[in-house]
Amino acid sequence: MKSFINTLKNIYKIEELRTRILNTLGFLLIYRLGSFIVLPGVDSEALQAANGDPSGLAGLINIFAGGAFSRASIFALGIMPYISASIVMQLLGLAIPHFQRLQKEGESGRKKINQYTRFLTVVVTVLQAPGYIASQIPVTARLHNDTMFWASSIIILLSGTIFIMWLGEKITDKGIGNGISLIIMIGIIANLPVAFIQEFVSRLENSGGGLVILLVELVGLFLIIVVTILLVQGTRKIPVQFAKKIVGAKQYGGVRQYIPLKVNAAGVMPIIFAQAIMFIPLTIAGFSDSSSVNSFVTVISDYTGFWHNFMFAVMIIAFTYFYTAITINPNQMADDMKRNGGFIPGVKPGKNTAEFIDSVMSKITFPGSLFLAFVAILPAFATKLGINAQFAHFYGGTSLLILVGVVLDTLQQIESHLLMRHYDGLMKSGRIKGRSNPSAVSMVTN
Repeated sequence: MKSFINTLKNIYKIEELRTRILNTLGFLLIYRLGSFIVLPGVDSEALQAANGDPSGLAGLINIFAGGAFSRASIFALGIMPYISASIVMQLLGLAIPHFQRLQKEGESGRKKINQYTRFLTVVVTVLQAPGYIASQIPVTARLHNDTMFWASSIIILLSGTIFIMWLGEKITDKGIGNGISLIIMIGIIANLPVAFIQEFVSRLENSGGGLVILLVELVGLFLIIVVTILLVQGTRKIPVQFAKKIVGAKQYGGVRQYIPLKVNAAGVMPIIFAQAIMFIPLTIAGFSDSSSVNSFVTVISDYTGFWHNFMFAVMIIAFTYFYTAITINPNQMADDMKRNGGFIPGVKPGKNTAEFIDSVMSKITFPGSLFLAFVAILPAFATKLGINAQFAHFYGGTSLLILVGVVLDTLQQIESHLLMRHYDGLMKSGRIKGRSNPSAVSMVTN
């Protein structure tokens, strides 16, 4: 506890880090306040009475949007259009040579891809906004239903998404952590207090050891978080040796480094893809009157049923291999290594290196995909055990993986600032305590 307090004091002492954290909190506060501002011309009470709590795909989007989706907020579409545009750009990078060249151009190429992503986000939002108004804002909740209402709502929803995208970029530049990821995380975590209170109240009303059951649930949640951290952080290090080069009187290279291949290189994307596909049968059933089709959809759509979770897990495993294949390019890694004079000990450069990396990735992706599928279906098991459905979402799936991944990434960035400043502090202390260390004095002076 004392070391934690000292760490907080160190964070406060570092002006740049303190400013970045305060900027991040300020930007996130603006986002949360905006998520409660309802679109002009919408009766929020009538909207809640007509829609209730969203479920299915709408419920998933509502979790990511921090409740703004169900409230018909100016931020109702959230950052999801940007996520969709980013996925499309990644897929275009595989199929279109122009985008492949941009990916290889370094910083300039990345800026152009980001610009294309922003333009595509605007297009996606303009297409999604009318569909959102038609499906999520019933006529009974609209104070007006004329052309002006539709035009103003579409413009405001578009502006809200662009503003959130701008907030995310500002957090990345002026704050700490990845802005887009933090916005998604704060939307997810906003549902946690309400979910926990509901679970706490339901356990209190249970006279048969409700508090003991709640304690067991919290311990189980802690263990699941630990497993998820291991999944997110797990890597397989491949040693890489660089050849020695002598230029003039200096020697370059000759050091051993490592290529960290993540056990779960696909991240949370396989779950998102699989969830999107699992909602397709529901859409088909909406246009079909066949009893056999509806019966099949009922079985598949049972969130806690065997077949739903079996198909969900199989698709996650398949998409993990697919997404890993499109994000990890062994041939490019082998070419870069060969160009820089690096090689894997015992493996010939070039084609053999690419095959070796591909073999290692295949071996570690299989257990990674199994763990990912297991974490994804855990909320269904939690619901089966009697845990509140809203609280059960935090026992796995997309929500938990995003929370763990974003928190770890943000903490690592804070840690890097602390370590850097701590190194400066050691040099200053060396200067003060003993002037017999000329190297420390010269480094501080310079």
